[in-house]
Amino acid sequence: MDLDQWVEKIRQGDPRALARALSEVENRGPRSQELLRELFPFSGKTLRLGVTGAPGAGKSTLVSRLCAYLRLGGHRVAIIAVDPTSPFSGGSILGDRVRMQSHFGDDNVFIRSMAARGSLGGLAPATADVMLVLEAAGFSHILIETVGVGQAEVEVARLASVVTVVLTPAAGDDVQALKAGIMEIADVFVINKADLPGADRLESEIEGMLSLAPQESPPPIVRTVGTEGKGIEEWARAIESRAPQQAEDVLYWEQRLLMMVRDRLMERVTASTLTSAEIKRLAESIAEHRDNPYEVVEEIVGTANVRVDHIGIAVRSLEAALGFYEQALGLEKTAIVEVAGEKVRVAMLPAGEPRIELLEATSPGSTITRFIEKRGEGLHHVALRVPDLAKAVARLKSSGAKLVTDQIQEGAEGYRYVFIHPKSAGGVLLELIEE
Repeated sequence: MDLDQWVEKIRQGDPRALARALSEVENRGPRSQELLRELFPFSGKTLRLGVTGAPGAGKSTLVSRLCAYLRLGGHRVAIIAVDPTSPFSGGSILGDRVRMQSHFGDDNVFIRSMAARGSLGGLAPATADVMLVLEAAGFSHILIETVGVGQAEVEVARLASVVTVVLTPAAGDDVQALKAGIMEIADVFVINKADLPGADRLESEIEGMLSLAPQESPPPIVRTVGTEGKGIEEWARAIESRAPQQAEDVLYWEQRLLMMVRDRLMERVTASTLTSAEIKRLAESIAEHRDNPYEVVEEIVGTANVRVDHIGIAVRSLEAALGFYEQALGLEKTAIVEVAGEKVRVAMLPAGEPRIELLEATSPGSTITRFIEKRGEGLHHVALRVPDLAKAVARLKSSGAKLVTDQIQEGAEGYRYVFIHPKSAGGVLLELIEE
C-alpha cells in the first residue's frame, strides 16, 4: 500500500490498516520508521492512562469497565493489554481481550494485546510507538494495562499521562515491599475488590505511606468492585483531576526522546558490530578472563560512533569545481579558507551530515600539487570522525597499520587528526578526526 494512502486510512480509523500498522511497528518492520514519521504530526491529543499492579488485582476487569464508562461519554477508546511472553511462540500468553468481549462489536473501541517479549518494567518494547499510531488514529483515550510483575513495573510512568496503581485488600504487608517502586509512580490509587475484608486497613496503609513524603496534591484513593462496576465513575473523576498540563507533556518528551536515542544507538551498535557469533566469541573470552567486559563495551561503543566526516577531493581550481557542485548539485559552501601549513585553499560543502572538501594547491610544494601531477584531479582522502583519537591511533598501531606521521596533528580549526597510509587502508588515504 502507498504510504500516504496507508496514513490516511489509519486516520480514518480503518481497522485493517490500523492493525497492519501496529504489527509493522511492533515487529520493527522495514516501513515502521517512515510510518511513524508520517503519523507523528497527527498525535498528541490523546489522554494516555496507565493501569498497573500485581497479577490478580483485577486490572483487566477494571480496564474493561472504565472503557465502557468512557464510551457512554462518546469517547473513542483504545486498549493496549501487555501480557507475559510465551517461551515457545513468543506471543502473549493470557490474551486479556478474553475479559473484554463486551466491546468486540463496538467500532469505537480498539483492543490490542502485546507480548512483553522479556522486557522488564511491565511494558512491551514497542508500546510507546504503538501508542503514537493509536493517537494518530484519533482515539481520545488510550488505556495501557501492564503485564503485572510487581515492584519493577515502573516503565508505565514514563509513557502514561496518568498512572493508576491497583491494589487489593489481600496485599496487606506487601504494600511495604512495594514502596520503593510501584507505589511511588501512582497518580491514583484504586483499591479493587473493596468488598473483601481488609479494605479499611489497606487504605490506612496507603495514607500512612503517603504521609512519609507529603505532597501538595496527594494521589486520590478510590475503592472499586470491578466485577460489579462499583466505583468506576469515581475512578474516572479521579483520573480527570490528575490530567497533565503542558509542562508535564514536555517532561514526557524529554524522557521519551532519551529512550528513542538509546534504542536507536543500541540498534546501530548491534547492527554494525555485534553479530550473534561475535557476541558469543566476546562472552567466551570474558568468561575465561581473556578480555575485560568494561574495556570491550568501551571499544564497541567507540567503534559504533565512527562516521564519515568529509570526503576530500583535489581540484586544480576551486572556482571551477564550485561551479559544478553549487550550480549542478545545489550544494552551498560554508566558507573558503586558506590553510597555510598545508599550502591549500579549502571549500567545505555540506552534503547531509558528511561534507565534501574541495582542495586547491596554493604552492608548487603542496601535497595537492604533487597528487594532481601524479594522478590528476579526484578523490584525495576520506575523513572519519572518531570519539577518541588517541585510542584509535593506539589500536591502529597495535594492528600494524602504517600512519603517514606517528604524531597526532592539529588542524587550523583546532581539531586533531592523523592520516593512515593508503597501503593500510585499501589504497585510499584515510584521515581520522577527533570528535
